[in-house]
Amino acid sequence: MQENTAEAGRPFTADGTPEPVWRAWQPGWAELDLTAVPPRVVVVAPHPDDEVLGVGGLLAGLHALGAAITVVAVTDGDASHPGSPTISPAELARRRIVEQHAALAELGLGQVPVHRIGLGDGRVAGHESELADQVGPLLTPDCWVLATYTGDRHPDHEATGRAAVLAAERAGARLLEYPVWTWHWAVPDDPRVPWGRARRVPLPVPVQEAKRRAVDCYHTQIAPLSDDPADSTVLGAQVLDRLLRPYETIFV
Repeated sequence: MQENTAEAGRPFTADGTPEPVWRAWQPGWAELDLTAVPPRVVVVAPHPDDEVLGVGGLLAGLHALGAAITVVAVTDGDASHPGSPTISPAELARRRIVEQHAALAELGLGQVPVHRIGLGDGRVAGHESELADQVGPLLTPDCWVLATYTGDRHPDHEATGRAAVLAAERAGARLLEYPVWTWHWAVPDDPRVPWGRARRVPLPVPVQEAKRRAVDCYHTQIAPLSDDPADSTVLGAQVLDRLLRPYETIFV
């Protein structure tokens, strides 16, 4: 996910729009239609954790309904703590990969394939064509592609979204976008956000609990690595409040 470090393209340092403000908003979105579940779903995540934070509940639900899930990890998240005195980028990437597999297992997705692209964390922009070329062979006309919103205001998220748009168009697959940082910088009824495309995905209580356990697997992101300021928590309480709602949101 990456938040506020320049090297990783994390542009957000303030607390953002509080979750109670979002909770008070009643936009009346329709629910995402899941009556015709696709046989395959490919979720494209710029960093390990975005697949869980953005659409972990939806993935668990689609899997339970019979869809085959594939995860594309665009980067390994090695730049979330630049300058850390306690962990190297290589070790951080190793830990985040382990965390990702553990998180997917909590969602009942422990056996799904994870394709690692290996692009530089914070450096996805400019590699959209390359990324689309690698995602493309995983797609079929009858699958869904879930990717970060192209207007999410994080460079890696937006570039990942653009690559997914290109790959989905080539394959004739259905693209659905999931916002992550939009909840931070936007406000209710924000004219910069395509709310008319928004659909709700209600999460049953067991799925909410599984998603919370999955997020808890990302120890390097939800807790400090040490007392050093460079090792501070990436995903603070306010961020998690916005992403652990009893529903998820998709732009169709």
